[in-house]
Order: sequence, then structure tokens, then C-alpha cells
Amino acid sequence: MPQMPVEPTSPPVQFQLREPVSVSSVAATCDENMVHVQVKKDLFGSGELIQASDISLGGCGVTGEDSVAQLLYFQSYLQACGSQVVMTNDSLVYSFSLTYIPRAISDTSAPIVRTSGAVIGIECHYLRLHNVSSNALQPAWVPYAATKTAEELLVFSLKLMTDDWKFERPSNVYYMGDLIHFEASVKQYNHVPLRVFVDTCVVTAVPDAAAAPSYLFIQNHGCLVDSKLTGSSSRFLPRTQDFKLQFQLEAFRFQQGDTGSLFITCLLKATAAASPTDAEHKACSSVVGARPFRALSVKKKDFVNKPKFDE
Repeated sequence: MPQMPVEPTSPPVQFQLREPVSVSSVAATCDENMVHVQVKKDLFGSGELIQASDISLGGCGVTGEDSVAQLLYFQSYLQACGSQVVMTNDSLVYSFSLTYIPRAISDTSAPIVRTSGAVIGIECHYLRLHNVSSNALQPAWVPYAATKTAEELLVFSLKLMTDDWKFERPSNVYYMGDLIHFEASVKQYNHVPLRVFVDTCVVTAVPDAAAAPSYLFIQNHGCLVDSKLTGSSSRFLPRTQDFKLQFQLEAFRFQQGDTGSLFITCLLKATAAASPTDAEHKACSSVVGARPFRALSVKKKDFVNKPKFDE
């Protein structure tokens, strides 16, 4: 009976399994009310190009394509394309899912794919807290309201209003006994409905909010204490819109170190309007009985300059 030939032993082969490498194939940019996403068609860096019809942003299709650079583009409002919004202690976070589901290779009878499915998370973060401070004031200056707009920041403003609350007050001068009318607001844009709060407000005679003398007339996360401490008519007004908050402060000057100018520094906060009021998000003031009219001899120096707010 013939013998089976002996197969020669194969020499050892140097082999190392090549692991897939991470690629940077997705980029996202968040602005005031939209998210922009750029995706490389070579999503996995393997040379296999994905089809635009196989990828979506929260169910929304591709909005643009660059066939030369092999790029796909998505654009969505923050509250569209299946976004989810979460509020943290200091931010509003909008989350999106970029989903790739490969289909079988077309024009063949083989039900196969050359790439794997993937879900990529995309987040846009917007800060909830923002400081609004005042500059030095001179009676001849024209007042202005300051807002600071930057990517991934909510936009706040603090204005001085006329007595009927209809217009911004054009005068720079307040006399003793006048009521200073403030209106704080946050820009809504395409965010979820927002409610603005004034967390603290302090008055100083110099630009430094920590300087002495100082008067913290809004404290404890939104309590206007001037009427309680001095018996004035300072108070918050009932809200007419969640993204606005109006309050009034009776004009004054410091007993010592009077410079003719006051600096007001306020911390504004915003929450989702659907969130309930709590100990750290409130607007409270003491209501006292009406005081009898008190005549005041006003000299030229007895004025309080109108606060003017800058970035």
C-alpha cells in the first residue's frame, strides 16, 4: 500500500493583526441657534466611501455635499433633528445623534456591506451664567445697554428704562428720591423658552465690585432687600414675560466717599421656563406701606449718575 507523502513543515511566518486606527472624520460647530456638522465620506479611514443616503443627523438627511473633498454636510436648528436638551448647574446642553446604517452593496446579488454601522454623539454646550457690570458714569454721556454675544454663550442685557417701562431712559442723571428702573433680559433665539433671574447686584463707588463702601441690594439668589433695610419702594415688578425681569431701586448716594458716580455689578442667570422656582432661582422683595411725601432740597451735587453697562 503506497505511503502518503510527508508535507514539509512551513517556516514560521511573521504576522501581526492590524488593528483599526482611530480617525477624525466628524467635525461640529455650534453657534447661537444652529449646529453645523461636517462628515468625511471615508468615515472609517478604510478607503470605503459611505453613501449620503445611509447617514442622518437625528433622522435629518444631508444638506450639502462636496464631491471633490469627499465631504457631507448637515445643518440643523438646536431644537430640530431629534435633539435632546439637558440643563446642568451651569450649562444648557443640546445633544444630537449622527447615525450611519450601511445598506447592502447595490447592483449585486450579494447582501453584504463593507463598513460597520455607527452612532456618533454630538453636543452643543451654552453657559447659563454671565456677569453684567457697569462703567464709570458721567452726566453728559448717552446711556446704552450692553450685551455680550459669543459662541456657546447665552446673551443677556440690563437696561435702564423710562418710568412707564416703554423705552430706554435717555437721561444720565438721577436725583435723590428718584426711582431707577431696570430691565434684565436674556435673548431667546431658538433655545427652549428661558426665564431670567437677577442673582445678585452690588453698588460701589469705584469699578471694583469688591471695593468699600458697597451696598448689596440684591442678594441670596434674587432677594431685593433695599425696601426691607431702608423702607424704600424698591421692588421687583410682576413678570409679563419669562425672558424679562423688571425691578426698581430708589436712588441714593454713599454717606462717605461720594464721587458723583455709582458702579453697579449684577449677576444674571437663566433657566428653562418650564423649571419651577427654587431657593437659588427666585425674584423676591419686601413690600412696605406707602410713606408720606418727604420734601427734599436738592442741590446740584445731590444726584446719582445713571448706570451704564458695558461688556
